[in-house]
Amino acid sequence: MIKQENKISIIGSGFSSLSAACYLAKYGYEVVVYEKNKTIGGRARQYLNDGFTFDIGPTWYWMPDVFEKFFADFGKKPSDYYKLEKLSPAYQVYFGKNDSIVIPDNFQEICDVFEKEEKGSSKHLIKFMKSAEDNYDIAVKDMVYKPGVSPLELISFKTAVRLSQFFSTIRKQVRKKIKSEKLIQILEFPVLFLGAKPSNTPAFYNFMNYADFSLGTWHPVGGMYKVIEGMSKLAKDLGVQFKTNVTINSIEVDESNKVSGMQVNGERVETNLILSGADYHHTETLLPTKFRQYSEKYWSNKTFAPSSLLFYIGFDKKLKNVCHHTLFFDTDFDEHAKTIYDNPSWPEKPLFYASFPSITDDSFAPENKEAGTILIPLAPGIEDTPKIREKYFNIVIERLEKLTGQKVRDSILFKESYCVNDFIKDYNSYKGNAYGLANILTQTAFLRPKIKSNKVNNLYFTGQLTVPGPGVPPSLISGKVASELILKTRK
Repeated sequence: MIKQENKISIIGSGFSSLSAACYLAKYGYEVVVYEKNKTIGGRARQYLNDGFTFDIGPTWYWMPDVFEKFFADFGKKPSDYYKLEKLSPAYQVYFGKNDSIVIPDNFQEICDVFEKEEKGSSKHLIKFMKSAEDNYDIAVKDMVYKPGVSPLELISFKTAVRLSQFFSTIRKQVRKKIKSEKLIQILEFPVLFLGAKPSNTPAFYNFMNYADFSLGTWHPVGGMYKVIEGMSKLAKDLGVQFKTNVTINSIEVDESNKVSGMQVNGERVETNLILSGADYHHTETLLPTKFRQYSEKYWSNKTFAPSSLLFYIGFDKKLKNVCHHTLFFDTDFDEHAKTIYDNPSWPEKPLFYASFPSITDDSFAPENKEAGTILIPLAPGIEDTPKIREKYFNIVIERLEKLTGQKVRDSILFKESYCVNDFIKDYNSYKGNAYGLANILTQTAFLRPKIKSNKVNNLYFTGQLTVPGPGVPPSLISGKVASELILKTRK
């Protein structure tokens, strides 16, 4: 019989929560996961409509080694749960009408693409990527698995000799040798996964370029939700229980500053340890005021990664001149970025990203039809109305038609939108952010909100608002780090 002190409640069922649930169950805890929506997966849910399938949230599968490491910790492989295909090409970037660069699926061909665009640039790219690989080995294989408890976690000989990279930026590093604006944008693009501007992101984070060009872009057949299904099957096999359609109304703390229970759908549930993978700010609002670590002022002063306006579209034909992942960088990135980070507002000329998974995977759309997801990054907390959404839908469809040289509007069978208000409603997301806290220098590692509450002895956090940061692979890592900290502090 499992002792009462070995029972753990996890709030939320996104990647970080599922990861933590698996590890904690492996360590011998009885784990129950509580999810407010009707299906598990957090932001990584699915939208199904008339034979079409859409990943509502993440659509990129990068850093496959992190997924492999996760499953290996349980004696498994990703292939035990889902099939992976490497995308070839990896993605396409549009800079103007009939003006695009296609990124191949191997580094030598990428060098050839760079050389064709700017003579001599491949030499600089090779040197840049060597630095990126070295940083990847330090960051992703070591640093990101630290719990963010102390600044000493970042200090080693390897990081000391790279100290200058923490005080320079990706933008400065990329622009030292490369002159082509197109190539610069391609090299600056991966740090958008960290939720910050290249001008604010430490140069050390060029390891994302290694993830891009060397490790490649992959696709789980059936979509990212297949990863969720795989992780949930592993969790269930380890004894984890899932409860969906539940709302956590409050968290109760006893006189010894310990969690004693939760109000779940209006009924009290006893628990003596909570790990929240839900929005950090929202979770703290479930506590009595005196037990909240971070004030409203604290959160309002933080730099958040973007929110998004998304459109899920069913097309009545196959589209031309696009790849599975297609980026539209035909407008000024810096001007768009200002509306996200400097002056929160709707961008006049937005950059956008489109995913057409049915190009790769027939399961996403009926025969001779196309499933498309379009995403515009936005400042969290801005006004969100049906009228504004429609305005921006027209903008991106017109640009899509113009840039790719084809008519698509008349072939739209349906569209569904998702924006700031939906992130708040479905995920209790602070200001409707989509990706958590940006990974800038002042919000790195021990400078992020803590995994362990310093006011409630048995309350912990995981996910994109704590260590290590935004993205799916970091969320898997966050779940492991949180579970290990629980194990260490509970001994």
